[in-house]
Amino acid sequence: MARVVVLSTCGSKSEARLIARELVKKRLAACVNILPVTSFYRWDKKLENESEWLLIIKTRSELFTRVNSRIRKLNKAQVPEIVSLKINDGLTSYLKWLDNETRP
Repeated sequence: MARVVVLSTCGSKSEARLIARELVKKRLAACVNILPVTSFYRWDKKLENESEWLLIIKTRSELFTRVNSRIRKLNKAQVPEIVSLKINDGLTSYLKWLDNETRP
């Protein structure tokens, strides 16, 4: 069973909490961490510097399409960051827990 960490940023803590709660409630994620971050990026040819909230979402790769869809629905950004990184290895008991928490 393939597992992934999905990274996504939000413009506000309340938006981040809403998305995290929704993903875990619907069993699309086993766990979501929310961290304050400062992001530097270029948008419309201008260098931007914003405070954002980073979501670290632990899930199974087969759920990525649904996670992506939920984030896009709830995130107010015009082009939200949504990237998936493979989990190559981890503590066996944690990975079993992740699998169990993302099953209907």
